[in-house]
Amino acid sequence: PTESELEVLNILWQKGRATVREVNEVVNQTKETGYTTTLKIMQIMFEKGLVTKNTEGKQHIFEANVSEEATQKSLLNRFIDSTFQGNAMHLVMQALGNHHASNEELSELKKLIQQLEQDK
Repeated sequence: PTESELEVLNILWQKGRATVREVNEVVNQTKETGYTTTLKIMQIMFEKGLVTKNTEGKQHIFEANVSEEATQKSLLNRFIDSTFQGNAMHLVMQALGNHHASNEELSELKKLIQQLEQDK
């Protein structure tokens, strides 16, 4: 998904289902966007299969058709491939080098490493 589509997906993941107007109201909390712009984005998303659309009366109710986790994995893999030439370790090292990790975060990272070692 594009950046705008991802913004809509985040809203739908949070709300579960929403009309274009409801999505547009949330988008407008951070940036001014016209209703027709939001409608067009959501129509494109429907054509791409990113959302489903059900008609209730005159309203079109949209729901995400892709999971948050699957989308995050896809975007992360694409980012790693394009930015770090497919090397996830470079991403991790860059992230840890530019961010002061708390003891909790380091503990969680250690647990993840142990789990990955056990799964081999």
